[in-house]
Amino acid sequence: MFTFKKRIAALVSAMAITALALSGCAGAGPDSDVSSAESTQGTGTLTIGTIVASTTFAANNAPWSNESPYLQAVYDTLLHAEPDGTVVPWLATDWSYNDDMTVLTLNLRDDVTFTDGTKFDASAAALNLLRFRDGTSPQKGYLATLADAKAVDATTLELTLNSPNPSLLSFLTQNPGLQQSPATFDAADEKTNPVGSGPYVLDTKATVVGSAYVFTKNPDYWAPESQHYAKVVMNVYTTPTAVLNALKGGQINGAPVSDSAMIAQLEPAGLTVQTQQLNFFGLLLFDRDGAIEPALADVRVRQAINYAFDRKALLESVGQGNGKVTSSIFSPDSSGYVKDLDDFYSYDPEKAEELLAEAGYAAGDITLKMPTSSGFAPATYALVKQYLSDVGINVEEVGVTPTSFLSDLLAAKYASTVMMLKTAPTSWETVTLDLLPSSGWNPFRVKDATVAELAATIQSGTEEEAEAAAKELNEYIVEQAWFAPWYRPDLNYATDAKTSVEPQSGNSYPYLWNFVPKQ
Repeated sequence: MFTFKKRIAALVSAMAITALALSGCAGAGPDSDVSSAESTQGTGTLTIGTIVASTTFAANNAPWSNESPYLQAVYDTLLHAEPDGTVVPWLATDWSYNDDMTVLTLNLRDDVTFTDGTKFDASAAALNLLRFRDGTSPQKGYLATLADAKAVDATTLELTLNSPNPSLLSFLTQNPGLQQSPATFDAADEKTNPVGSGPYVLDTKATVVGSAYVFTKNPDYWAPESQHYAKVVMNVYTTPTAVLNALKGGQINGAPVSDSAMIAQLEPAGLTVQTQQLNFFGLLLFDRDGAIEPALADVRVRQAINYAFDRKALLESVGQGNGKVTSSIFSPDSSGYVKDLDDFYSYDPEKAEELLAEAGYAAGDITLKMPTSSGFAPATYALVKQYLSDVGINVEEVGVTPTSFLSDLLAAKYASTVMMLKTAPTSWETVTLDLLPSSGWNPFRVKDATVAELAATIQSGTEEEAEAAAKELNEYIVEQAWFAPWYRPDLNYATDAKTSVEPQSGNSYPYLWNFVPKQ
């Protein structure tokens, strides 16, 4: 019954033929006189490829990761992160906690102005933080413990927490720390016309929303040493083949390469490829209480889904062998990582069928509606349908547009989906991102007493207690099959011979100020 390797070979061959057919097409980016970087630092143009369009420039609702380049161009954050993740001063020059880590006091710069002329001060910072906490960003849970933010005076910001947030400083280097001019809050064009204090300003006349975003240097920027280019262009490519063509054709200076099979074509073309493992790839099983798909409320069904997949075969076929098989969403860099959990779910379709039968489901009783995205190869979806079909679970694919894919997931429209998601470098970030009722990637707001208890220990326990609780939580999440990860893929970022950049720990894109033209 399970002659799956033959089916994989056929699907991969079909995918390769499709890629070859597309390789003769022109790149997706528009022709432009700003298509390659000039060599003079601070006066040239950086053109990079992105794989998603900006969903919003409203700082309180903004995602991070794939959309971080857009946001970093126009907004400053309260703190900065070095490429290795070390937190350093930025708009906040120094900071201190009280003894029980529930009050964070930050001292702010007094020489920063938003591009609309509004002065940046502690009041503006406090408003931005509270607005993000109450917004709709997938990372809003990062500020879930923020009880209040207030200005002690113009340059002193006080954050009061209802419980400790061990990763708060790191979070303030990401979208929770973005600073937008309060004068533009709720403006009619807030989503498309950002006003910050960042190194660049969006040129709305030159920008084609959803396709190409053009940024020009902020002439009054307070940190000009971070402006390595006079202009930054971000072209959107919705398929891996389009990214490949743009890189090989010299239309862009850098871009993420999600299809590892394409790496062999880049290095001979003079491009440098840097690799990290920052994500996990597989299925997200959102509806663990069975709100719209009752079967997923049964742990045996979720476990059956995990046993249904041949992770090693998926890594070889979809990931071209570039990555590491896993059954866990915890990063090897985090305190909660347990190596043995990588191999917790073996490929065992008979076991999957037994579990489904125990749960009372016969073949064909369960149909999972899953959205499809052009960001993932069609062969991936075909493999998912085949693996699950072989154990008696049907999959109904629902085509969605690239712009609505993320918002539909976060709006709890689908019980499960194929997805690549961040493996956070700290256990607490994993908890706040994925596991709590307030987490952005828990759209059905599933509550679990064991998760809550272990999360509280990670949050407030000693270092030893927190580490033990993180490992226990990882084991619990895997055993309860909250997710069905397949592998941690190698994440590749390619740059041309004119550009150097350092990868960013914990983020799929290098941070914008780390792009530098080679002299």
